[in-house]
Amino acid sequence: MTTPDPLYGPTFGSYAADEVAWLLTDLSDRRLEADITQREKAIQAGTAHYAESLPVEFQPDAAYRELFATVLADTADTLATAVAVVTELVLAERGHDIVFASLARAGTPIGILMRRWARHRHGLDLPHYAVSIVRDRGIDPVALEHIAAHHDPASVVFVDGWTGKGAIAKELAAALEVVATGGGPRFDPDLAVLADPGHCVRTFGTREDFLIASACLNSTVSGLVSRTVLNADLIGPRDYHGAKFYADLADSDVSNLLLDKVSGRYAAVTAGVDAAVASVQGSDRTPTWTGWRSVAEIAQRYGISSVNFVKPGVGETTRVLLRRVPWRVLVRDPDAPELRHIFALAQSRDVPIEVVDDLAYACMGLIKEMR
Repeated sequence: MTTPDPLYGPTFGSYAADEVAWLLTDLSDRRLEADITQREKAIQAGTAHYAESLPVEFQPDAAYRELFATVLADTADTLATAVAVVTELVLAERGHDIVFASLARAGTPIGILMRRWARHRHGLDLPHYAVSIVRDRGIDPVALEHIAAHHDPASVVFVDGWTGKGAIAKELAAALEVVATGGGPRFDPDLAVLADPGHCVRTFGTREDFLIASACLNSTVSGLVSRTVLNADLIGPRDYHGAKFYADLADSDVSNLLLDKVSGRYAAVTAGVDAAVASVQGSDRTPTWTGWRSVAEIAQRYGISSVNFVKPGVGETTRVLLRRVPWRVLVRDPDAPELRHIFALAQSRDVPIEVVDDLAYACMGLIKEMR
């Protein structure tokens, strides 16, 4: 049985066609956006799943866009080095005949940057797909079927931007096991990420909770593609999970600017990459899930009913402020430069910030319980 053809830019998304093949269903003509507060109430009440609709896309003001530009300039070398390290680990352990499968959408720019590093350092031209994974629903089985029909499943490397408490790492492993035990192909569940502050995976560029610039915005830094949608009214059993292409936001798009800024620093950071890789290889990379335990402690300390309302790390806190209903933000060091955009977003939404000296992450975003 055949699978749908992938989608490519510029028809879908603003990335070049050779950078990524989107294994998604185009829902651009559908009205899926819901008011953030009403959407949050429905999700928490259990009457809707978060993947059935989309939050209204946050559009930053001029001051925030300027802050993003500063963040990108300040962190380009750090990002480039983390990309290089995680890519070198993957190539050393999985070989050069690999396929990148990024978890859309946060993983997509990271997958492109890893692909660019593999070309820069090793002259490789590696396939790259973007696939959807949904918490509590698993990874897109039709997308996996498509990849398995064109590549050796053992060669597929799943890519994401960062780990929070590790929910997606767990979701990926469980979903791939279901596919394999059900008679489907067996994929390697090892997830490659730039930052693993939660100690949830063994393949990472760093375990520091640092700012990944692509976390600062939504679609305008992710190829103008929405987060993925899994809605039974729109997605059939032989369809890929869906997403929208926000072509109308092209004037604000910085997706390729980010890619070019970071990959433009590859030559400058190359000299230090081997030592950084050796340092990671020489460390204990065993996942300990310490992040999950610290999240449970914060939930108990603040009387929060579920760890799902605690989003740890810079990337996850940014997501809370961009598309959820935040209750408060916890920060370890209020003077940390990587938190400037967190303070800007919190101020714009009147969200209180609390300093917690013993926080295991640089920051945490707490979602408001809609009781």
